Amino acid sequence: MTTSTAAKPSRKKTNATAERLFDRELGDLPAEMRWREWILRVEAVIFASTEPVTRETLARVVGKDCSIDLLIDDLHEELRSRPYELVSVAGGWQHRSRTAYADAIRASQAPTRGGVAALSEFEAMVLMAIAYSQPLTRSELSKIFGKEVSRDVIGSLRGAGFIASGPRSPTPGAPYTYVTTKHFLSAFGMETLRDLPDIEALEDAGLLDARIPLGNGFAEKSPDEDE
Repeated sequence: MTTSTAAKPSRKKTNATAERLFDRELGDLPAEMRWREWILRVEAVIFASTEPVTRETLARVVGKDCSIDLLIDDLHEELRSRPYELVSVAGGWQHRSRTAYADAIRASQAPTRGGVAALSEFEAMVLMAIAYSQPLTRSELSKIFGKEVSRDVIGSLRGAGFIASGPRSPTPGAPYTYVTTKHFLSAFGMETLRDLPDIEALEDAGLLDARIPLGNGFAEKSPDEDE
């Protein structure tokens, strides 16, 4: 005896159906209530996400003529008295605890999300070199520091989500280069690579060895391409 099983709908088709059923416009609501609902939707999406939420993502839950920027402005105002705020990082928006409450959060010893992975001093310096001079191969990194940058160091930075493989180098053997990711920007509170601190300022503050040749000649590009 043969049995027939109904084909399961594809996830893509299911998502498309859900989008058609979801009421973005809220045309049956008065203007004030409609705006309020859009604000709550935007806040809910940002709160639920583990990554910065892009403008394109937020546009899926509000009316097509709705101004995302104005919604974000209103949400900023609503959160002004809260212990967390809305910050613009890595091409999107994310909730972050205010620095004034950092001591209280540490004292609570509560598990937190989105913490920055602990790096050794050398790993941090390698990450800095990649951030300022990307794309770089492991061999080029070794030349910068005058000693081998091991695969373990690269693996640690990849495991933390701070770097990913970039384009292959035109040098013999065409090795992979390494570039920073969107998670790197988010973890360090930056919107783009242009927000990196000035190298001379770091040197003057004694935070960077002037003998390490970092450059400002990085290519400004979307970290989405790096993941």
